[in-house]
Amino acid sequence: MKPDSPSAPDLFGVAPGERGAVAAKAPAAPGEQGADARVPLAERLRPTTIDEVVGQRHLLAPGRPLAVAWASGTPHSMILWGPPGSGKTTLAQLLARRFNAEFISISAVLSGVRDIRDAVARAEKVRNESGRATILFVDEVHRFNKAQQDAFLPHVERGLLTFIGATTENPSFEVIGALLSRSTVYVLEPLSAIDLEQVLDRALGTLTIALTPDTAARDAIVAYADGDARRLVNLVEQLGTAAADAKRSAVDVAFVENAIARSLRRFDKGGEAFYDQISALHKAVRGSDPDASLYWMCRMLDGGADPRYLGRRLVRMASEDIGLADPRALGMALDAVAAWERLGSPEGELALAECVLYLASAPKSNAVYVAYGAARRFIANDASRPVPLRLRNAPTRLMGELGYGKGYRYAHDEPGAHAAGERYFPDGMADQRFYQPTERGAEARIRERLAELRARDAAARDAADRDAADRDAAGGAGDPLADPNAQTR
Repeated sequence: MKPDSPSAPDLFGVAPGERGAVAAKAPAAPGEQGADARVPLAERLRPTTIDEVVGQRHLLAPGRPLAVAWASGTPHSMILWGPPGSGKTTLAQLLARRFNAEFISISAVLSGVRDIRDAVARAEKVRNESGRATILFVDEVHRFNKAQQDAFLPHVERGLLTFIGATTENPSFEVIGALLSRSTVYVLEPLSAIDLEQVLDRALGTLTIALTPDTAARDAIVAYADGDARRLVNLVEQLGTAAADAKRSAVDVAFVENAIARSLRRFDKGGEAFYDQISALHKAVRGSDPDASLYWMCRMLDGGADPRYLGRRLVRMASEDIGLADPRALGMALDAVAAWERLGSPEGELALAECVLYLASAPKSNAVYVAYGAARRFIANDASRPVPLRLRNAPTRLMGELGYGKGYRYAHDEPGAHAAGERYFPDGMADQRFYQPTERGAEARIRERLAELRARDAAARDAADRDAADRDAAGGAGDPLADPNAQTR
């Protein structure tokens, strides 16, 4: 497809809160662009078929889930989970067109239960009058509370509404279980540099003026977009305006950087500049640069960021980037938040500054973060294994008679308060090593301790194996260590 193709796509949808059926308006042909000069560039780049969507090949390539759904012609409820500018809204619109369904779009940021009721009433009317299905698209669905999500759940269950939710947050934590179980979750990925190059060519070809960035400028635009097609197109439109004002068509990297600097000069509490700056703060703390960390924190406070938000991010940094390398870091972050809540601004912000400097200076480890992610991935792909009887409590007589707790070895009664050789994973499951402590900070001592305990476990299990082999050869009695049904306490 040529860059100036009239059907050239973007990955963008209606503005948050826009309601109503999707208008089947084709983009203007290149010769007609002047008539649409006031239409946002993202609108002019909107795709008309799923084949025109850039990126997300793991979902849209032939035989992949959304391509199969598209071919089937049958809608189903789904949650599109991905970063900004990855195509969530556009995919929802295109699916609604494909299925000839009424498309109702609401934003969880702006809407409430009343808007959901209005959508239900409209869906009832459409079904009664034309028999058509209705797709309810909920943007930022993670911002709906449980009661709001419950409000449209019955209508999804009875088939009046096909639900498509868009979220940048993990739906496992933000979407109620009942709705999650009735929806298929599709994970969208940030656009690659190659994908963004395609979007850039198409955006340049749709501008109402000629704009020719050199290679370095193109690289700068793609890098600034950081996987977000919407951000890229907005920058191209901004560059087009700036180039028209300057009466030039050739654009170099200095021109691009100047345009980006102007766009970031004003702090936006909820926009891209906000998230760019919190990202810079997080990376400066992770990189152990206390001065840069303090700089970004003060930039955000000066721009109007909520100190409570900064405090929550500091707690996250303490867990994600420091963890057990310095277990005091999490307590420091929680104390800083508590101090700010007690003192307020500006006095309480000094506690946040103290915390930022401490976190940036502390030894770093992401071992807890990595271990948590590894454990969740393992569990997501593993079977639901029962808890071994020896590890279960037996609060009733019947449970005791059924063997609950039988064979459990009470660690405090063992040498060194460690039941050497005991296993705490489900029976029949291989031991896993999710947590790999580093050699930094307090984790170095944790690493040594775990190595010692694991060596004792290995020795005890080897001894148990030898004893079992000797008993098998001699026909002897059982050993409490090798016999999981032996009662030791």
